[in-house]
Amino acid sequence: MKRRTFGALMAGVAFAATLATGALAQDKPTMGIVVKIGGIPWFNAMEMGILEKAGELGIDATMIGPTSADPALQVRAIEDLIAKGVDVIGVVPNDEAALEPVLEKARAAGIKVVAHEGPGLNNVDWDFELASAQGFGETHAELLAQKMGGKGEYAMFVGSLTVPLHNAWADFANAYIAAKYPDMKLIGERYGVAESVDDSRKTALDLLAANPNLTGFLAFGSQGPIGIGRAIEERRAIGTVFVLGPFSPGQGRDLVKSGAIAGGFMWNPAEAGRVFVTMGKLLLDGTEIVDGTDIPGLGVVSPDVAGKDIITNNLIAINAETVDGLADLGL
Repeated sequence: MKRRTFGALMAGVAFAATLATGALAQDKPTMGIVVKIGGIPWFNAMEMGILEKAGELGIDATMIGPTSADPALQVRAIEDLIAKGVDVIGVVPNDEAALEPVLEKARAAGIKVVAHEGPGLNNVDWDFELASAQGFGETHAELLAQKMGGKGEYAMFVGSLTVPLHNAWADFANAYIAAKYPDMKLIGERYGVAESVDDSRKTALDLLAANPNLTGFLAFGSQGPIGIGRAIEERRAIGTVFVLGPFSPGQGRDLVKSGAIAGGFMWNPAEAGRVFVTMGKLLLDGTEIVDGTDIPGLGVVSPDVAGKDIITNNLIAINAETVDGLADLGL
């Protein structure tokens, strides 16, 4: 009798523990972060930062990377997250306008929304940037001008013609060059291929064949410099054609060392991943973000409350001296 009573007691304890564990799991805040495209080094590093910070803050966070940079795939992923009832949705938009209706739906359902690289989005609680659009565009433009000696023809690549931030960077870069370096000429308008290595390579080869005076490329989109750099190697144009733009150091290390990529600037995508989760936790906790708030990964901020934007400048130079150290960090 005693043995049966003890067994029953232990079974009850085990059942209670199971219930408690389940309750704790259910109480853990959930967050889904939809990025531009999955499987590329930039967003692999971001996922690393997301998971690291989520473990630290006790949040169940997942990154969703669509198979292509198609806004419709991002909409579908966000719809799925709404259906699952997550507490926070994060997004790195391919097309801000395409996402507004579904983000409005998310907020109407009581879900907090955090964006990155989406300063024009309205249906968010906050958007955060690790670089201002003007500063990022102009810093790249100045380096390109220095490499080209302030003269010659250059081409502009962006991730796609619907990515607002890439196009804002391009606008600021082109305006800066036009004002300061009148002997530099932009060929064409801009080419929306810089989220694909293969498309960037092919477009660069076509442009080089058609424009013998082309000596510079500026690519906003992490796969752009990689693809163009490979084209420069194929054409044996290292030292005569200069490629600039943001890219993952681990992916572009050999191209930087060969001179096929002349350099660029970036922010740390792993840090952006950590900030995503930090911002989600602040929103869930009801923390007010005001001028002077110190946010890990962003520093002391001066938020644009009306625009729901937090913009900082945390640029890192990528060049032959820094690329190994950055790549060794997993970037």
